[in-house]
Amino acid sequence: MAVSIPSTKVAGPSEPPGNGAIPPLENGDRLTRTEFERRYDAMPHLKKAELIEGVVHTPSPVRQRYHGRQHSHLNFWLCAYEGSTPGVEVGDNSTVRLDLDNMP
Repeated sequence: MAVSIPSTKVAGPSEPPGNGAIPPLENGDRLTRTEFERRYDAMPHLKKAELIEGVVHTPSPVRQRYHGRQHSHLNFWLCAYEGSTPGVEVGDNSTVRLDLDNMP
């Protein structure tokens, strides 16, 4: 008995999805969380995408001068706060499943 295993290839920008290819995530797509996760997992080169109220958001890259340095300072402050405040946890760059439509 032959078993067909679905392909996890992501369709490129110039090729329509087909032949088992998973369509790429596109800014503005309206998806369920399950479909969002399936497409995100098939795109390891994608650095960041969020699902907010069922809409895909792919933010622009951030720069050291206008984001990275400030981000590091804020994280340092938050870690110091966590260390002196029982019950507080700090996290960074992690996926959070808020509900069925939101996954920043």
